[in-house]
Amino acid sequence: MYLNKAMIYGNITRNPELRALPSGMNVCNFSVATNRTYKDRDGKRQEQTDFHNIVVFGRQADTVNQYLKKGSGVYVEGRMQTRSWEVNGDKKYRTEVIADIVQFGPRGTTPTKDADTTARSQDEIDEEQETRAYQPPASSGPVIDYPKDDINPDDIPF
Repeated sequence: MYLNKAMIYGNITRNPELRALPSGMNVCNFSVATNRTYKDRDGKRQEQTDFHNIVVFGRQADTVNQYLKKGSGVYVEGRMQTRSWEVNGDKKYRTEVIADIVQFGPRGTTPTKDADTTARSQDEIDEEQETRAYQPPASSGPVIDYPKDDINPDDIPF
C-alpha cells in the first residue's frame, strides 16, 4: 500500500494567481508558510519557516482566488507532486501540493502594512497570551462543586 498525503496549515505568503488551462479549467497557485519552533542544543528557542507551493483546480480555484489574500490562514489537504521541465538545457524541478481540500482559516483581523514588516518573537507572543485575563465560558448548567481536599492516590479503588 502506498500513501501520498499532505496536510498543511499556515498563512498565505502572496496573493493567489488564477489562470485558465487550454481546456478551459481554472487553476490557482499560491504559497503557504508554516512555522515550527524548537530548542537547539544550547537550549535557545529557534524558529524555522517552510514554504509550500499549492495548486488548486476547478471551481475551488475560483473560490480561493476570490476570498483568500496574502496573510490569510488556510488549511490545505492534498497530494505531493514534483514536476520537471527543461530551460536552456538545465532541468528544473518544483514540488507542489495538489489540493483536494482547501479550508479558510479564521477571519479575525486583516493583515496590515505594519504586520508584514514587524516580526514578533515567540516569547513576546507567549507573554501577551499570559497577560490576557482568562474569562471562563458562560455555562447554562449547574456548577459542579469540587472538593477542596487533596486526593490521595492510595484511596482510588483501581
